[in-house]
Amino acid sequence: MDLIFVILLGGLWGSFANVCIYRLPIEKGVISGRSYCPKCKKKILWYDNIPLISYFLLNGKCRKCKKKISFQYSLVEFLSIFTFFSIYYFYGITLTTLLLMILSLTFIIIFFIDLKHFIIPNVLTYSMMVLGFIKSFDPNLDIIFPNYLNSLVGGIFGYLIIWSIIFFYKQIRKKEGMGLGDAKLLAVIGFWFGWISIPFVIFLSSTIALIYVIPNLLNKSKKLSSQIPFGPHIILATIIFVIFKDSFLKILI
Repeated sequence: MDLIFVILLGGLWGSFANVCIYRLPIEKGVISGRSYCPKCKKKILWYDNIPLISYFLLNGKCRKCKKKISFQYSLVEFLSIFTFFSIYYFYGITLTTLLLMILSLTFIIIFFIDLKHFIIPNVLTYSMMVLGFIKSFDPNLDIIFPNYLNSLVGGIFGYLIIWSIIFFYKQIRKKEGMGLGDAKLLAVIGFWFGWISIPFVIFLSSTIALIYVIPNLLNKSKKLSSQIPFGPHIILATIIFVIFKDSFLKILI
């Protein structure tokens, strides 16, 4: 019964994540107002808004205007369900599970917003910084989370590392490089997983970014000066760090 509840919860919150991904970049409220087709602007009926199921029943098209609906909507809902299920599988019904579900949903939203719009909304990073620091005062949480001192140092360390890169890049190249949204996102990682996560996440995210960029440079679809969203790489690196945390830490011992 718990498993069914977690899957339904993942689908419902995945649907809400889609609302955030669409509305936050255009500064529209995410709480009030019914969902509507981005093409014809007609309101979507409740039975056409069932996570995953409605998309396939409608053959990926709006019932009213018959125009194609982006597959991203179903992908976000699937990722939300899969993530919620995975967290529940490893941590059961605990406060740690709830916290990781909140963080993972925020990561999904940031991933797709930054991927498309090259921005990371402050409302997401600031709220996760606060929650990440507050939860560090609870000694009963899973050891995956640091204590409050480690959390505070991690948040400051994460922000200053990216801020320093931005500052020196601007001094040398006389133009903007990375955005402060990336610095705030790395601060979130520090608040949630402690200062020890920062070096690993920076190294892993840079490696992932290189793997993404090099083929594009070789086929000349991108230039060195091309804008690249770094937030998704930070998020992927964080997921890898959390999954293989023990193995990474053994490297230092």
